[in-house]
Amino acid sequence: MTRPHTRAWFGLLVILCPVLLVSMDGSILFLAMPRISQALTPTADQALWILDVYGFAVGSLLIAFGAIGDRYGRLKLLMTGAAVFGLGSAGAAFAPNPEALIAFRALMGLAGATLLPSALAVLSELFPDPRRRARAIGVFAAAFAAGFAIGPVVGGVLLERFAWGTVFLVNLPVIAVFLALAPLLLREARSTRQGRVDVLSVLLSAVGLLLAIHGIKHAAADGLSALAVSTGIAGAGLLAWFVRRQRGLEYPLIEFSLFRDRVFTIAIVTGLVPLAAWSAAAYLSGIHLQSVLGLPVLSAALLALPGAAVLTITCVVTPALVDRVGKRAALVGCHFSIAAGLALLLMTGATGGAGWYVASTVVAGVGYGISFSVVADTAVAAVPAERAGAAGAIAETSNEIGNALGIALVGSLAALVFRLVGPGLAPTLGETLEIAPTTALDAKEAFVAGLHTAAAVLSLLHVGLGSLALRWLPQPEKALVPHASA
Repeated sequence: MTRPHTRAWFGLLVILCPVLLVSMDGSILFLAMPRISQALTPTADQALWILDVYGFAVGSLLIAFGAIGDRYGRLKLLMTGAAVFGLGSAGAAFAPNPEALIAFRALMGLAGATLLPSALAVLSELFPDPRRRARAIGVFAAAFAAGFAIGPVVGGVLLERFAWGTVFLVNLPVIAVFLALAPLLLREARSTRQGRVDVLSVLLSAVGLLLAIHGIKHAAADGLSALAVSTGIAGAGLLAWFVRRQRGLEYPLIEFSLFRDRVFTIAIVTGLVPLAAWSAAAYLSGIHLQSVLGLPVLSAALLALPGAAVLTITCVVTPALVDRVGKRAALVGCHFSIAAGLALLLMTGATGGAGWYVASTVVAGVGYGISFSVVADTAVAAVPAERAGAAGAIAETSNEIGNALGIALVGSLAALVFRLVGPGLAPTLGETLEIAPTTALDAKEAFVAGLHTAAAVLSLLHVGLGSLALRWLPQPEKALVPHASA
């Protein structure tokens, strides 16, 4: 009786290996970028691609690989994806130039897109009992959130003693353990659902997203040009074609009709925008702590620990919290907490502000933890049971796309402000400090202006989303009954 149960929980531990790696690698470079910039000297555009091409690859291919795993076997795809993830990590660790690092990060993202949906499906196969499966999925979600939170900390600790490539080499022993144990503890899982993967839709979404973001980042770093405008328009056109095509497919990659439900829409936006805010704030704050304030990488990593701890604990306790206050209150509180935390970054400056950074991560960490915990469940509960799979896939995709968009769009906004108000000698803070150290204070103040602009925009956006959630989300019936009787 207990042996299959014990084996299932050991299997869950094995599944968490790739889950932690996929989420951790979405954030592990935030504190490593100054060191990578010194070693490989990427341009401003290349630096953003190094950071966000991984998230774009995961997000744009997540649903497609979920369908492929349904048809050809999830465990098989999980094993293949883990092996490719390891190869990409090894290549990234020894990349000789920015172009090679971007390519290997893209390969890691492609592999990561195979891991998440397959891992969740294999987990469901391990736990046929609904109650145990719910507990296992809760552990899965907490591990995914913890990976995002501890990524910068792990990167900082490694970089204190080793070269920048170790932030990728650390993946290899974890992958080796997974590949050795997975065949022993996990079972193959296939879906009986019919359907096929529309290859054109996969290409339209991936290429359209990359072209649109490339145009935006090129314009922010170097100003408007024919190349930036044409690339952005081409990307937007492909994305519009993608959306139109989904409406005519029998088995679309994304069921856009689900967005007619307001609760579902709020849930997906809550999966996307907080991840965008978190990734952008973590990336820009990492540069502020190291390049502006001059803190060692280990000190910067330790300053990130309180926020990471709050985020992880909140993710674990949120299900019990939701049982008490309801999803509406949790989602509204999520957005206002993040808005307040981001506003605290406005107190940072060119000569100080590390304490304000810690306070920001702690306050906003409550909101981020709630977001990670309730989005998928809220999205799935908002739609009919036969569309739960599609809703869950969109929820997962919103997280990954949000992580990438935060760095791409908000990072580009900060880069634009730096270009407009900075010394005008180079498009990035690191390049400016290297070219003209005498302009250091002006360059640092320009970077802080970009950080403040990004934080203010994101804070106001979350205030708007919190207000929208108050209007759109229905009042829970439990809260209405006592009020009526009073």
